[in-house]
Amino acid sequence: MPRSVCVHPDHRQTVALALERNRFLTQGDLAAHLEIALSTVSNFCRGVKVSIAKFEEISEALGLEPRSLMQSPDSPPVDSPTDDAALAPTFFAYDDGWVGREALVNDLVTQIQGSCRLLMITGIAGVGKTALAERLSLELSEFGLPLRENFDTQDQSSDFGSFAARLLEKLGQVVTPSDRTDMPQLLTRLVQYLQTHRRLILIDSLEELLRGNEQEGWSEFEDEAFGQFFQQILSTETFQSRLILTSQELPSQLLAFGSRYRNFWAAQLVTGLPPVEQLALFEKTGLDIRAETDGYAYLTRIGQAYEGHPLALRIIAGEIGSRPFFGDVIAYWNRYSPEIEAVETAIAEAAAGQMLGAEDKWRLDRFTRTLRRNVRLRLEQTFQRLRRDAKFAYILLCEAAVYRCAVPEDWWLSHLEYWDCDEDMGQQALDALKDRFLVEDAISDGTYTLRQHTLIRSVSLEHLDQLDELP
Repeated sequence: MPRSVCVHPDHRQTVALALERNRFLTQGDLAAHLEIALSTVSNFCRGVKVSIAKFEEISEALGLEPRSLMQSPDSPPVDSPTDDAALAPTFFAYDDGWVGREALVNDLVTQIQGSCRLLMITGIAGVGKTALAERLSLELSEFGLPLRENFDTQDQSSDFGSFAARLLEKLGQVVTPSDRTDMPQLLTRLVQYLQTHRRLILIDSLEELLRGNEQEGWSEFEDEAFGQFFQQILSTETFQSRLILTSQELPSQLLAFGSRYRNFWAAQLVTGLPPVEQLALFEKTGLDIRAETDGYAYLTRIGQAYEGHPLALRIIAGEIGSRPFFGDVIAYWNRYSPEIEAVETAIAEAAAGQMLGAEDKWRLDRFTRTLRRNVRLRLEQTFQRLRRDAKFAYILLCEAAVYRCAVPEDWWLSHLEYWDCDEDMGQQALDALKDRFLVEDAISDGTYTLRQHTLIRSVSLEHLDQLDELP
């Protein structure tokens, strides 16, 4: 049985009429009535999956029969997989919350369909690098389903030999034990295969392969064979495949290679969303963004204060949509405006003290530290409120920080067994984290999994050591 379901598109108008019939003037009114997150009600009304329990609770409040809302009479059963679904790629970041960046997507797709063999997407954690790479893959179907490597995980080796062997096997090539010890042969085989076949390769968290430190920046590959690999991709006469890399830092070696092979490579710095798309993101989570509303100006200021950083804005939207605000932007602003104003001041001072030129965009360490500091402060405040208002949710977030990659939901919930937390309370704690966008879910190999974004996890790990101090 599925863990989550959604309203069939044919019944969305039915839901809208039921809201009016039951005198819920807004989705926020319904959320407050049920004491659940506004984002959950918004997802229900837009046909996005929510948990079965929430689906039934909202349906009952609207006087609607849950099962009849799930599908059209002429549709196949909800839980029957189709061939297309079986062939669909698994996305780890791109989801229904995606907004904007259409001009950027079109431009990058054009480059990749042209001569660009290697696209490097850079930016601060949580800005949407992986989501952008996955969004691009949807427009590049001529390369088939994308293959991916993620170096932000502990369960696989990150040396080039292991990487090349894994990728060759994913490409259907046989790799013997003796092959794995012959790095030059693996390098040659991988480059030659990609040279003669049209495949799309997504490589996440390239910064994990670089050596250096946060203060001085990461610049060179720990394993020099990666540098040779990327150089050969750019220097070979013909090359059919395409690679999309994401990294919080721009490797100096790739920058040097790119300057020599300008037609075959591109580097794209991803920054925050522009004002129009910031509001679109708030609307996606169920908030009212109409210009005539009192909350419009405050949502605009919040978006500007965080320079459109998607992760920060989704977290804030989750707080506004959850208890005790349930979508009331004014109440949220009245309670936390000093925090927003402090961030506005900090960003304004930083902007006044730095004159950024065209070449400065590559100095990501400077840019990253400034924005990371503000977002991190905001996350820290969120953690403190979570600790005060939702103790088990706070414990769950900290305990689950031990996982560097997505794991089954049961793994997360098992950590609460040692905290005198029963099953229902554990599910409520997990729902609280989802409502605040502090946890991301995905389907991996047919299993429902959970993970923390890198930025959130870094804060969670710091708090993990403080759990013994809980009253």
